[in-house]
Amino acid sequence: MQKILKLVLIVVVTIGLVYVLAAYIRMDSFSFAWILNFMLMTGVLAFTETLKSDLASSYYREKKWERGGKIYEQFGINFFRKLLVWVGWEKLHKKNNPVAKDIQALKHLHHQTKKSELGHMIILFIVFGFNIFVAVKFGFLKSLSLLTLNVLFNLYPIFLQRYNRPRIERAIALSKNR
Repeated sequence: MQKILKLVLIVVVTIGLVYVLAAYIRMDSFSFAWILNFMLMTGVLAFTETLKSDLASSYYREKKWERGGKIYEQFGINFFRKLLVWVGWEKLHKKNNPVAKDIQALKHLHHQTKKSELGHMIILFIVFGFNIFVAVKFGFLKSLSLLTLNVLFNLYPIFLQRYNRPRIERAIALSKNR
């Protein structure tokens, strides 16, 4: 019961903060798009950490059309990975989440990819809703900052998790065989 109350509180506080953001910053501005994404990232991170689900859905399994990651490579996932290194995200992420070379660390990393994907998926749909609202109310051009940041901060990270997870699964399988 306490867990459900925490989850509800996180959702209510996040909605309240988004409401305040929308009241004080123009929804068609770049700053609104930037702050909205990071505010939602904080709220969703708190939500997924509190949820503590094992995320065993078949959704997280590699699909036939994803095999080998070629589809993600065609969408530029390797460029996105280089971009993350260039902006310092990889260094920061590895400093806070070092990867050990044992099977438990690989299993933890595998689970983290699922949590990250879930979080980015939730944010993707919320920001997309704001994107549609801003496009209808202010015009498509005014909604481009929401769209651009949504693709960079949410869609490509989802692609990255789906690209990396099968590789982590292969590493886990190899570790088990040793």
